[in-house]
Amino acid sequence: MTDMIEARLAALGLSLPEPAAPVAAYVPVVEAGGMLHISGQLPFADGAVMTGRLGEDRDVEFGQAAAQRCAVMLIAQIKAALGGDLSRVERIVKLGVFVNSTPAFVDQPKVANGASELMQAAFGDAGRHARSAVGVASLPLGAAVEVDAIVLIRT
Repeated sequence: MTDMIEARLAALGLSLPEPAAPVAAYVPVVEAGGMLHISGQLPFADGAVMTGRLGEDRDVEFGQAAAQRCAVMLIAQIKAALGGDLSRVERIVKLGVFVNSTPAFVDQPKVANGASELMQAAFGDAGRHARSAVGVASLPLGAAVEVDAIVLIRT
């Protein structure tokens, strides 16, 4: 399944990066009770964080691309936490999507679709998940989007 997931990503023109190291005092993944709780991941493109504020200097399409990059990093963290074995993923349970946006911006769900659609493309039905999409005043390092996850795994 690991190869199949990575092949699905490759078909979308994506590959898994090295998992990002934490930027503060936390760990990237905690496994508890058959679940992976994955810390918020930032969007990286060409080695840099995708920054900006939706509704101010960034549009929905940029936000969707940033959310997708967050999802790619989530998968990289999952793979690392499972010793490279993505076949242990039983279900993407929930995504939390945080969008750096102005008070007038109301398209957080559209932005979050960038992450949601990638999880479904990569994991098929197991990638269908519950989700929250919220606007926030700012994010670490000026990121446009941050996404965290809860993932059910086979033990």
